[in-house]
Amino acid sequence: MPDASHTPDASHTQHASHTHEQAAEIAEARNRTASTVRPTVPALEAMLHQAHPILDHGFVRIIDYMGDDAAIVQAARVSYGRGTRRVQEDAGLIRYLMRHRHTTPFEMCEIKFHVKLPIFVARQWIRHRTASVNEYSARYSILDKEFYIPAPEHLAAQSTTNRQGRGDVLQGEEATNVLHLLRDDAERTYANYARMLNEGETPDPTRRGLARELARMNLTLNTYTQWYWKTNLHNLFHFLSLRADPHAQYEIRVYADAMLQMTEAWVPIAAAAFRDYRLGAVTLSAQMITVLNRRLAGETVTQETSGLNRREWAEFTAQFPIA
Repeated sequence: MPDASHTPDASHTQHASHTHEQAAEIAEARNRTASTVRPTVPALEAMLHQAHPILDHGFVRIIDYMGDDAAIVQAARVSYGRGTRRVQEDAGLIRYLMRHRHTTPFEMCEIKFHVKLPIFVARQWIRHRTASVNEYSARYSILDKEFYIPAPEHLAAQSTTNRQGRGDVLQGEEATNVLHLLRDDAERTYANYARMLNEGETPDPTRRGLARELARMNLTLNTYTQWYWKTNLHNLFHFLSLRADPHAQYEIRVYADAMLQMTEAWVPIAAAAFRDYRLGAVTLSAQMITVLNRRLAGETVTQETSGLNRREWAEFTAQFPIA
């Protein structure tokens, strides 16, 4: 369950639907300015502290960032100033770096997000071990009564062909029953959580509440948590390549899609190269290249004569449906 090394600051308690006090804090942060000689990105400055709503109660917001497209170029050339170089030259270098997987220059840019997300999404997200993370602590604070309930169009049965995927969308009574179970379980376990804490609107003065670090174990995984997630651009691109992919689970993909839009505002040249060479590209094995060349030469190649296994052949022919 959510934990952290210290009590979260006030910004960790903000939600997509803010209280007047929280909205005032955000407005104050957005109105606060400071002179700097560091490069800034106007498009991203306009997004700072703005919550981008995700799912039913979640959000992503940018807290801070460092660097821009020029910082990538500067690191690659280990030089200062733009001189007489043109934007096209910088774009060409960034695309070269992306194409040939020269990753270090992209590590010169960093960004920090504030994310509110269901616990089961957070447990999937945390597998990306290349970021600094500080999560809302349910040892110190009481989690809000907010749960993720899928929209009907995202309530699907288990896929019969993919162990970790979804099949057809549930309809009618099946969908109604599942939604009822999700809501009922979440409401019931949260009610018991609040009862164990004995910290509700009408606490019982005759008994002590259970320690928060123990009471939290009862909550469902669709309960919302929050964290600060700071990473560099290279590792952000790796995260997005997996989580903004159409095959990623919907509930994490919508966060990745929003973060990709923010990244495009931050480093538009690098983000365009990422779309071309990572997100919209495919990787071919040496065997696949051989098969492609054989087919382009007019040879009829089947799965049996290709040297590829069934899954490789299916992936190859999906990208190159040559007769």
